[in-house]
Amino acid sequence: MRVPLSWLREYVDLPAGQTGRDVQAKLIEAGLEVEAVEQLGAGLKGPLVVGEVLAVEELTEFKKPIRYCQVDVGDANGTGEPQNIVCGARNFAVGDKVVVVLPGAVLPGDFAISARKTYGKTSEGMICSASELGMSDEHDGIIVLPGEHEPGTDAIELLELVDEVLDIAVTPDRGYCLSLRGVAREAATAYGLTLRDPALLDVPAPNSHGHPVEIADAEGCSRFTARTVTGLAPEAHSPLWLQRRLQKAGMRPVSLAVDITNYVMLEVGQPLHAYDRSRIQGAIGVRRAQPGEKLVTLDGAKRVLDAEDLVITDAGGPIGLAGVMGGAGTEIAGTGDVPPDAAAGTTEVVIEAAWFDPVSIARTGRRHKLSSEAAKRFERGVDPQAGPAAAQRAVDLLVLLAGGTADAGVTVAGAPPQPRTVTVAADHPDRIAGVAYGRETVVRRLRQVGCEVQGTDTLTVTVPSWRPDLTDPNDLAEEVIRLEGYENLPSTLPRPPAGQGLTARQRLHRRVGRALAGAGYVEALNYPFIGETVLDQLGIEAGDERRSVVTLANPLSDTEPAMRTTLLPGLLAALRRNHSRGEHDLALFETGLVFRPDGRDPSAASVRLPVDRRPDADELTALDAALPRQPRRVAVALAGSREQAGWWGRGRPALWADAVEAARTVAREAGVRLIVRQGQLAPWHPGRCAALLAEVNGAEVLLGHAGELHPRVVKALGVPERTCAMELELDVLEEAAGGPVPAPRVSAFPVATQDVALVVDSSVPAERVEAALTAGAGELLESLRLFDVFSGAQIGEGRKSLAYALRFRAHDRTLTVDEASAARDAAVAAAAAETGAVLRGT
Repeated sequence: MRVPLSWLREYVDLPAGQTGRDVQAKLIEAGLEVEAVEQLGAGLKGPLVVGEVLAVEELTEFKKPIRYCQVDVGDANGTGEPQNIVCGARNFAVGDKVVVVLPGAVLPGDFAISARKTYGKTSEGMICSASELGMSDEHDGIIVLPGEHEPGTDAIELLELVDEVLDIAVTPDRGYCLSLRGVAREAATAYGLTLRDPALLDVPAPNSHGHPVEIADAEGCSRFTARTVTGLAPEAHSPLWLQRRLQKAGMRPVSLAVDITNYVMLEVGQPLHAYDRSRIQGAIGVRRAQPGEKLVTLDGAKRVLDAEDLVITDAGGPIGLAGVMGGAGTEIAGTGDVPPDAAAGTTEVVIEAAWFDPVSIARTGRRHKLSSEAAKRFERGVDPQAGPAAAQRAVDLLVLLAGGTADAGVTVAGAPPQPRTVTVAADHPDRIAGVAYGRETVVRRLRQVGCEVQGTDTLTVTVPSWRPDLTDPNDLAEEVIRLEGYENLPSTLPRPPAGQGLTARQRLHRRVGRALAGAGYVEALNYPFIGETVLDQLGIEAGDERRSVVTLANPLSDTEPAMRTTLLPGLLAALRRNHSRGEHDLALFETGLVFRPDGRDPSAASVRLPVDRRPDADELTALDAALPRQPRRVAVALAGSREQAGWWGRGRPALWADAVEAARTVAREAGVRLIVRQGQLAPWHPGRCAALLAEVNGAEVLLGHAGELHPRVVKALGVPERTCAMELELDVLEEAAGGPVPAPRVSAFPVATQDVALVVDSSVPAERVEAALTAGAGELLESLRLFDVFSGAQIGEGRKSLAYALRFRAHDRTLTVDEASAARDAAVAAAAAETGAVLRGT
């Protein structure tokens, strides 16, 4: 909402010295989002005056038409002689009044004007267009003024070129601020001044002589006011002051009747529509559209209506989309800037001022992809009491500016909703804000908002009609707090109840994040939305549980209408995006929820929980039954170099083994021994995919997978070659942990290291050998590490050698050589019994 400061002063007597910046600060303190203050006419310096064209000489020897004009500027040039000006515009003639800038002036943009020779003539100034004066972006031609202005009149004051405009971002709950009336109310409250409400007009009582109106849908339209004005002069123009106010507010002047309806909408906040009465057939009606009905709207588009659309009709069918846009069939004609034949112009209009259901208007606008200034206001909630006053204001302006006559008939169909009352404790704002405002302050602030307040300890508050957003005690508390000043609220920390900390799930989540960050991974947070396309790109086949998705009823994007079943789409998209921006060595991780519909009760309906109390057990149970299963997962993605090259040596690219090691890092944080076996699952390469398992209640349970992505997936997603990834379920990992992770035991005694090389069949996984060594070595084994894998003719075909470093240590003594050797021999014996391993060289 653009609010000219000069217009705002008509309703509030702001202190004379207050600038736009000062008003901006006050309104921001009151809770409005004033994004900017535009300085109109900044740098403008006269003389800028009204001129009358005395003569025009056409210069035809140039490629484009050029005119050499003599213009009377009165005594503004100090001589009284006409100014000679070269101009290329052709939308004016001899006798027209134009805007002339004389030498010595400076136009916006630091454009200095001087006499200069051009096209073989000396041009003593310039005839101005609206864009050159910063009035609008139109370049169609120069400004032609009404004939009543005398040559030499100061055009800066006449056109109100110097002003300040507040640019306010109006939030959905503050629809009343989409008007000068609403912003003026906030300014009056902020300064402690009196508001001159433009809606306080003497309105004649409804009677039966007005244009007939029939409301068939009272829920969609509860009140409809119709007023008629006859005898309009079709050639009448909008006066300059009206045009300039519309331009400053960001609207383009169109014609007198349309400009008046737009002006009243900006002033009062009530959208209006003007119909050519001669083109209306019978009574005006309000109803839902019939499926398949068509309407040509004012933008020239032919629209097929939906059964949910609220429409304005006459005896011939729809004549407008209610609250969104009127129809071309009843459009006002003959009051444009270039007047047509007077006989073809509109001389009688019917003014509509109605209240429409906000939800219906919002849905209609979105359904037809049609936005308008009226719809923006209706969908935020218009004052249902303002219709008759807004219609009266439009009638008064049409009578004043177009020479019309107000018809005695006044139609008001329907009735506005009853005022809403809210009961609130007088100290409720105090308890919400933690500040002792007191009853007097609360009552005073609520009355400034426009509420009627009664009661002592418990207040009965009647909400004003222009504030549909005030529905419960917390809304009223917010009004008191914002008017008292958010900046005056003390900074206090909440007191958490003693004895409550993070849950085991939360602690594991944080430990995993810290461990991966410490291992060189960067956390990436992604939206949890996916589409069918990315599942195809990942090579996930039909029948895979990851294909069964939870679809959103109202997705942010039509291409991503479902909730994710895996973390990989978002993580790989982040990797691709960073790679395309020049970051080629990447290691990303994410922890978050995936959504599986198999945990949802199909018969359970969604539950709307109360806000004034804690939900009871039944409500929470019903809510849980309606939700899908949401397991927590962790995933990593790697590409490029895992170790950088430098003077210290060659680097190393990221391999599938790094993805597996990331899984081991996560498992260590839970205190779980990870079981790694060969696996096969999309989107991983079938020969470079590891299945990650853990033991839960004596049985091996699948946690996830890790490895290198399939080349087809790499190509489809556009990620770097040899990209690797890992994904596993944290909830299952937590279950495998079975309890808190024990603290590491630190021994003061030395370690005994023993190396063994075991020869096994090539088909035996190293994980089985490690498990057997661990079981056989006993409690003295501190750790073991595979440091070499060898295969060759020396050990036989189909065989491989696995070399392990075993570390033994006791927490209460120094181990002897015999104790360490015995533990090693027991480990080798267990490996031999379990896997058929033999010591290399024996």
